[in-house]
Amino acid sequence: MKTVVVSIGGSVVLSQEADELFLRNLAALFKKISNNYKLFVIVGGGTIARRYIQLGRDLGFDEDTLDLLGIDVTRVNARIITNLLDISNKEIPHTTSDALKLNFPIVVMGGTDPKHSTDLVGAELAEKTHAIRFVNATNVDGIYDKDPNIYKDAKQLKEISIDKLIAHYGTTWGTAGKNIFMDEPALDVIKNAKISTFIVNGKRLDQLEKAIRGQPFDGTTILV
Repeated sequence: MKTVVVSIGGSVVLSQEADELFLRNLAALFKKISNNYKLFVIVGGGTIARRYIQLGRDLGFDEDTLDLLGIDVTRVNARIITNLLDISNKEIPHTTSDALKLNFPIVVMGGTDPKHSTDLVGAELAEKTHAIRFVNATNVDGIYDKDPNIYKDAKQLKEISIDKLIAHYGTTWGTAGKNIFMDEPALDVIKNAKISTFIVNGKRLDQLEKAIRGQPFDGTTILV
């Protein structure tokens, strides 16, 4: 069975208010897709993680500690997802190596180490499993030419090359809790491993399903 890796943003799982129905539908979607694909699902920290990170930064914590705060939140979010599934691991792996040892139709995990975002975890899993697709589910409809939350005239990019993204963002880790479509080191893994990568709005479950299945979807394809 072919493998697809899905990195789902923490703000998709839990934003300002918990959405029980959405989470149940998301879990049902993963279960349905697992009939056709082996799934690795990596869950991010989102707004809640950024709040803790900002608090820690205000209190003078070092960057590694800030990362660990965010990682703890990703693992809580991952536990929410895995407990909605009856065909996945219940204990959250601490490393990608641990995740690869698990024999479930769906393997769910969060973050691993400081300076190692869930995007990077997803890219590395996609590389190690030779996944046919890496889907990054965010809270916007793909990559834009500028921030769509700020600029009303922002235009969605249906396709963009990995080289252009690296030229713009680089491949060096910045600071804990940054809110961009994907962290910089993950771009490096995608380029070197030539991983087919899609950016999609994870709140739109119909489009998320299409992206996971490799069908035409409303979002951005990263050309490698």
